Order: sequence, then C-alpha cells, then structure tokens
Amino acid sequence: MTGLLDGRVAVITGAGRGIGREHALLMASRGAKVVVNDLGGDVDGSGGDASPAQQVVNEIRDSGGEAVVNGANVADFADARAMIDQAITEFGGLDILINNAGILRDRMVFKMEESDWDAVINVHLKGTFAPTHHAAVYWREQSKAGNQPDARVINTSSPSGIYGNVGQSNYGAAKAGIASFTMITAMELANYGVTCNAIAPAAFTRMTENLPGFSDLTDEQKGGMDPRWIANLVTWLASPESASITGRIFDVVGDRVGVAEGWVLGPQASQSDDPEGLGDIVRGICNEARLNSNMFGQPQDGPGRPTHS
Repeated sequence: MTGLLDGRVAVITGAGRGIGREHALLMASRGAKVVVNDLGGDVDGSGGDASPAQQVVNEIRDSGGEAVVNGANVADFADARAMIDQAITEFGGLDILINNAGILRDRMVFKMEESDWDAVINVHLKGTFAPTHHAAVYWREQSKAGNQPDARVINTSSPSGIYGNVGQSNYGAAKAGIASFTMITAMELANYGVTCNAIAPAAFTRMTENLPGFSDLTDEQKGGMDPRWIANLVTWLASPESASITGRIFDVVGDRVGVAEGWVLGPQASQSDDPEGLGDIVRGICNEARLNSNMFGQPQDGPGRPTHS
C-alpha cells in the first residue's frame, strides 16, 4: 500500500460513489490515508445514507489501507471545518483536498425553480469554497510556523461549466464558478506551498447515466468512460510530482487528458462615443471572433467567417 502518495493525508468529498469513490480507492492504493466524505444522498441531493462511504472505507481497510468515514454536508461551513479537523486529528495533518461532491437538478432556465438553483449552487460552489477555506487556513498557519506544506487542492468543474450545456444553467454556472475559484485560489495560496487545479471530467456514473448522450452508450463506450481514468489523473495531481502545476483546468474523458485554455481577449476596436454608432463596430469584432467552443471543447468556427448580420 505504498507508492506515489505514501503517507499523505487526503480528504475526498462525495467519495461514496462514482468518480469520488474511484479517487478514494486509487489514492489509498498508492499510500494515502483517506477521509471518505459522503452524505449518501440521491442525485438531486435529497435523502442520505452513510453506507456508501462506509463501504469505501471497508474496501480500503480490507486492502490494508487507512480510511475513515465523514458524513459532513460540504456546504455547511461548520461541518466543512469539522471534516478538515477530522483529517488532522485522525491522521496528524492534511496534504490533499479533493472537492468532488455534487448534485444535479437539470431544467431549462424558464422551468427552473429557485430551489433547483439554490441547491445546486450551494452544494457545488459553496461546497467547494467551505472545505477549501478551512484547509487553506490550516496550511497558511503551518507555513507561517515554518512547516511549509506541499499540499494540493483539486476541484471538480465540468464541460458544462467551461463550455456550456443546454438545460444546466445552475450546474454550469456553479462549475464555471469553480473554474474561476480554482485559478484565483491558485494565485492566493502559491506562497504557502499549496497548488490548486481542477478537472472538467466526463465519465459514465450514476449522475450521468440518464443524461442525453450517455443513456444510449454501448457497454464498450461505457467502459471507455470509466471514472477510473479520472482518478488516475487526480491521483497524480495529488502527488509531490505535480508541485509545478497550478491554476489549470484539465479536460479529461477516458484515457484522453487535455488542458482547457481559458477566456482570452479576441478582436477589439475603439468605441463610438454614441451608442447608435456601435452597431457596425460590435458586429465587426464579433464577425472576426471565433464562436465559443462546443461541448467537447472544440472551436465551432474559424476567424473571419461572418456569423452576425
């Protein structure tokens, strides 16, 4: 049970099933001591069940590893602190935080209820901030005390957040926020020995099995989207080997991994001082600009093609 993460302590949220479960099992197999966090709720965030997290812990222990269960609500600020404190108390420190917990409540924007918006934003966005805040406080204190960390935060964005997807304005907004949060947090924690990266994964899991494009996959295609591949990258990012990589968003599906390149300033022009004179100017720079990427991160158009009239 030794290897890439030998002796490192990890907190993994949403680790009872799906991608999070694969993170926990693989990282433990490479030597990490793991706090397995999961409320055990349904895909929409309702309900709760401690058994999925306990099963993951049992698997790790049966294989000779070290793990404990945590049932915290990641979006509850006090719960998030207790989760970080549990890692420090149980295992003597904290080296890795994987923010993976999430839910889905997909609706078109004109059908979305306020509760659908609030629940998804709360779990994903606040549920990334709260554990990160408490972990960052601990690492900053360690650094100021002369014990410079070699720590990692790995967040979970999504293609819906960085490229966009119909029916997921709540989920996509949260995931876009996580991407920005990742880049800014990387800047803020750089002096304290902490890197911060994110993944934008696509995998066949309980959360995606009924989504358009996933429900009709063949068994072979499902195998090609095994969440084990996501855990592979995350395990490396959690290791000491990744110390030079920070502020990046990795697009990963199956055995393919890429770096998502963020917003860049495209064509530009000087404004007219009268809004009535802006039409040709704005249409001109839009016609020179590429369209936003599609759901697969691929440019939909080249520069110069007229797309606005």
